[in-house]
Amino acid sequence: MTNNSFCICPLASGSKGNSLFVSCLKNFILIDAGLSGIEIQRRLNVLNINPESLTAIIITHEHSDHVKGAGILSRRFNLPVYITQKTYEAAAQGLGKIEDICFFECGTPFKIDQIRVSPFSISHDATDPSGLTMEYNGYKIGIATDLGIVTSLVKEHLKNSHILYLESNHDLDMLINGSYPWYLKQRIKGRTGHLSNVDAKNLLSELRTDALKHVILAHLSEENNSPQKAVQEISKSLNGSNVVLHVARPDQPGTIIKL
Repeated sequence: MTNNSFCICPLASGSKGNSLFVSCLKNFILIDAGLSGIEIQRRLNVLNINPESLTAIIITHEHSDHVKGAGILSRRFNLPVYITQKTYEAAAQGLGKIEDICFFECGTPFKIDQIRVSPFSISHDATDPSGLTMEYNGYKIGIATDLGIVTSLVKEHLKNSHILYLESNHDLDMLINGSYPWYLKQRIKGRTGHLSNVDAKNLLSELRTDALKHVILAHLSEENNSPQKAVQEISKSLNGSNVVLHVARPDQPGTIIKL
């Protein structure tokens, strides 16, 4: 990795665990750490990234598939954890003792060295869930997973992104006709659940600009979706563009994308 590149790489994405790696200069940041600490280290090593070079962890919400390894990594590598006060209180038991907590609030941007981080509220069944945009050197990465509906606030924050890391959780027909119990189907497709492939397609149709270079589809359900279905649906919003479409996987890290 060239030091001045703005880089992003999904380490894991899905209901079993989520973690996203973002870097520039000497900043090596994890957005969520929902695998075991040792598994996140293993996946970083696969990418030839030394886990000891990590500099911070940002937590978007308290669900275990986003925080499982955060506490142990923070203690092992002396990492600050950026988190909202409410999310910290909800996640405290799973996180354990954190020496360096940096509280942020949705709607109030903050900086990690030269990266400007702008957290915004999203609609999900968590205490204080947030999406994020990260900006460095004129480039912008938009991150929005685990949300049930797309609000005007979400669109406003994500617009003019160069890379979008976007939820494309389920195919609606697969969900409705699948094996999940009815209450869970209702939760997933509800206002505080997860975005469908069609939802993601419609959002991208509004967000697509000449600036947009890469879209990473994230948090795909292994039960109610497939990479093929997601790509087929989302591609409809990208016809005629030069946007490169990627799918984040649950079982292995993706490729490092550089701006």
